[in-house]
Amino acid sequence: MTLVVVLVVLVVLLVAAFVLVGWRDRKRLSGAEDTAAARDAASIQEQHAAERHGVQGEVWRRGQAGNG
Repeated sequence: MTLVVVLVVLVVLLVAAFVLVGWRDRKRLSGAEDTAAARDAASIQEQHAAERHGVQGEVWRRGQAGNG
């Protein structure tokens, strides 16, 4: 009986901790500066990906022209 009570108390404490952390994290909403920084980072990442893709295409085209 004591083991069951201890386990129930442990489960209740774990659930309470999970709820508390979730509630605390939801209160921390990202501000406008965070959103702008994320948007800028995504834009830069897309630009680098496009440049890398273009360079890879040029290398492939040069390889095809050299084989003919």
